[in-house]
Amino acid sequence: MADNAHKHGEMEITDQQNTFDGFVKFLTNSIIACLVVVVILALFFR
Repeated sequence: MADNAHKHGEMEITDQQNTFDGFVKFLTNSIIACLVVVVILALFFR
C-alpha cells in the first residue's frame, strides 16, 4: 500500500494565499464602494 500520509506544513500554498488575498481585497473594495454609494444617495436624496 502506498504511503500517502499527509505531513503538516509541507504543501505549497502560495496560490491559495494569493487567491485569498485577492478575494479579501476585492471584498474590501466592494464594501467601500457600496458605502460610498449609500452616502452619496443619502446626501442627494434627502
